[in-house]
Amino acid sequence: MVLGWNVLVILWGAFVRASGSGAGCGSHWPLCNGEVIPTAPALKTIIEFTHRTTSGLALIGVLVLLLWARRAFPKAGLVRRFAWASLVIILLEAALGAGLVKLGFVEKDSSVGRAIYLCAHLANTQLLLGALALTAWFSRPDSAGLRFSFGPAKAAMLLPVAMLVGIGGAIAALGDTLFPATSFAQGLADEMSSTAHFLLRLRILHPALALLFAFYASLIVLQTIKVRRSCESASLAWTTWGILTVQMITGVLNVWLLAPIWMQIVHLFLADALWIVLVLMLVESAPRRSHIQ
Repeated sequence: MVLGWNVLVILWGAFVRASGSGAGCGSHWPLCNGEVIPTAPALKTIIEFTHRTTSGLALIGVLVLLLWARRAFPKAGLVRRFAWASLVIILLEAALGAGLVKLGFVEKDSSVGRAIYLCAHLANTQLLLGALALTAWFSRPDSAGLRFSFGPAKAAMLLPVAMLVGIGGAIAALGDTLFPATSFAQGLADEMSSTAHFLLRLRILHPALALLFAFYASLIVLQTIKVRRSCESASLAWTTWGILTVQMITGVLNVWLLAPIWMQIVHLFLADALWIVLVLMLVESAPRRSHIQ
């Protein structure tokens, strides 16, 4: 439940960015336009305030998750460790969210600083989803004694590559928001122009990285299915492959349709789902037992 709620918060955050509502509460944080609850708010204010509220509930959810882990699982166990990691990461997530507002990296800002900050925010978000997913995974009754490992280096390398693809997607989405194309041909011409804004020139990197990642991930998935260390690992591998296929199709449609907001949200949801399943697949396909109970 906590993991699912955080995915919804992330998707709403993307809607805040895509709709240009990031400054809906002005430069105030944690207050909204200087008020605890905004009165007579504009639509942008409602959108941004809703995101802040749901983010606060997400933090409370992680706190409750940690309390549950402390009561139900041993001190040195993996569930507690990942619950603690989730709390630390979500606190950093809140700080990064506040920084976006305080530094003015919202709405029409197209600075290098915003792009770099967005990359850090995206990486932290993926770490949060991974920690929450692993908390849930190792809390299963049949997970006692499982070790934590992402397996061989060639498989574990999928995670940083996936994170790079996600960062590229965040940069591309920001470019789509700030410099929307009126046609596919015009958007491609803008990307190829030597005088184009750096966000447009970087936009082409995302599909290129995504293609390389899809090929690499397919090889690892095939190997996982072949080895079949457990029924769960094979199932997760097939799920990874399925989501990856749909995600690639969605990415093509996103470009073809000129990145409408609804398609950006669908594309991000699939990216989050792919990341979560990928993390679990790598953990489940690694050697299974440990002295940690």
